[in-house]
Amino acid sequence: MTLADTPTTIPQPATYGAVLGSRHVVRLLAGTLTGRLPNGMVSVGLVLWITGGGGTLAFAGLLAALYGLASGLSQPIKGRLMDRFGQTRVSAPAVLLNSGCVAALPWIGAGGHPAVVTAVVGFAGMVTPPLEAGLRALWPAVLPDLGRRRVVQALDTGSQGLLYIAGPLLASWLATTHGPDAALTATAALGLVGTAVVLTAAPSRTWRPAATNTSASSSRLTGGGLVLLFTALAGTGFALGAMNVWAAGMASTHGLAMLSGVLPAAFSTGSFLGGLIYAHRTWPGTTTAQLITTASLFLIGWLPLLAQPGPRTAIALAVVPGLFLTLIITNGFHTVDSLAPASRTTEAYAWLILSVGTGQAAGTALAGTLAERPFVLAALPAAGAATALAILILARRKLGPGRPLGRHRRIRRDEPQHVNSPALEGDVYMAVQIEWKIVHSCGHEVTHNLVDRPADKRAGFARWLGGRDCTDCWKAARDSDSAAKEEWLAAKRAEEQQAALAWAEQFDMPPLEGPERALAWGERSRFQLATTAYTGLVSEGSWDEADWAVLEEKIRTVTRAGWWIDQRDADGSDLPELLDAATSEDRGTENPFR
Repeated sequence: MTLADTPTTIPQPATYGAVLGSRHVVRLLAGTLTGRLPNGMVSVGLVLWITGGGGTLAFAGLLAALYGLASGLSQPIKGRLMDRFGQTRVSAPAVLLNSGCVAALPWIGAGGHPAVVTAVVGFAGMVTPPLEAGLRALWPAVLPDLGRRRVVQALDTGSQGLLYIAGPLLASWLATTHGPDAALTATAALGLVGTAVVLTAAPSRTWRPAATNTSASSSRLTGGGLVLLFTALAGTGFALGAMNVWAAGMASTHGLAMLSGVLPAAFSTGSFLGGLIYAHRTWPGTTTAQLITTASLFLIGWLPLLAQPGPRTAIALAVVPGLFLTLIITNGFHTVDSLAPASRTTEAYAWLILSVGTGQAAGTALAGTLAERPFVLAALPAAGAATALAILILARRKLGPGRPLGRHRRIRRDEPQHVNSPALEGDVYMAVQIEWKIVHSCGHEVTHNLVDRPADKRAGFARWLGGRDCTDCWKAARDSDSAAKEEWLAAKRAEEQQAALAWAEQFDMPPLEGPERALAWGERSRFQLATTAYTGLVSEGSWDEADWAVLEEKIRTVTRAGWWIDQRDADGSDLPELLDAATSEDRGTENPFR
């Protein structure tokens, strides 16, 4: 049996319980959802506040649109600032200004000067904290395991639709029972509390983006793959915007006002359920293939609406396209992860969010002008979904992940070089350097002298250092939270050890040799490097099962635990070369074959 016989290369458990039980996950999810709840409350709160004070519905609608437009257009700028200065220094002042402006509206009064009210609302929208993009940037640090990260990202995306159900209902209830001023005050308070919960969590406080070459990063963020992805997702947003107007048209046609809210609620419920189903198991295919497949199903889900169904049937049918929305957005974020430079991930996430929002606004606007044509109105969501699918199909070659770069492959002159990599001259490697400038995960840059390490192990050790805090930060964190960290590390190592043992038994891997204290570590290192190699060489590369079977036999020949520990930070695509370089001392004295 080979790894190719197994549908996933990450056998570690990724259940809902395991994910939600991981440290910081529930706090970050709950804080972000609470902090973003005002996004679903502000529009209703502003309308009820203005009309309750004797203002016109047109002016109230203008304010609600202005808030949403300012919030969306400013997302990439706030994401770029977050990538440069960290989350606390951007979101903390943003939420204070945003909540202060919203809370000041009752003091100004609905009958205040329209220009003043408009300026305050526009500024409040412009400084909404970028919680969604920020949370996406935190998940790799909070959940390094890819399987668990896939689960939490699907839960994150799926639950967002509920914000636009709970938010308007909460704002309406507060305005009815306590007055419109109370609704705005509560909106400001929820945004402040939710953002504070996120920013005071350790992952947010210590998060820093990876440092890369600035000019290379700039060119990559506007590369063809990302631009086409954002354009396609704008088509998805267009379908959402047109759906809201279609729901209002259905309410008018059938004389049932509740349909204007029930139909979007049914769609959002489908989105939430789709996220739960998607996160429940590992799905076959690459991210690009999943993105195109779910976009196709999203389009198919809209087609029955062309038959102009009755109210009950329409409610049931609205759930179907909703099932696939979470899958599209989640795979969109995964595609951004593979295309965007590490130093600008938050900004890239913000552009994705803005693309969906811009498409949604365009869909609402166009559908509004065609509201008197029921058949055309029902066809607009499908038109947006079809546009998104067509762009994704045309762009599929630019969206797929490239084959992982091995040390045996030459790097082109125009490819960006990472800080934690050896120096290059043209297309040829120079002598392996001794002094390495390492940008640690805490954001501090430290020069390390690795002369005491073999030349072929310096790059791996440098990568290992780059993924950890510098010595000073590590000591400070250890002193402040030593007991909790020890408990967390022990649980994580036990989990990884269980997965490694199950993998070794499944694929008939021989026991490792060496000191007793190194055996468990070596088993974990072998398991992680082998599964990573399978992903890079077979799942995402050009190898077939026969190629992997040959390499798998070579894996069995190396039984020294210390060798696997030394290679624990190597690239998976380098495993064939590393195995060929192993000496007789690394291969043990017994026959490892079955």
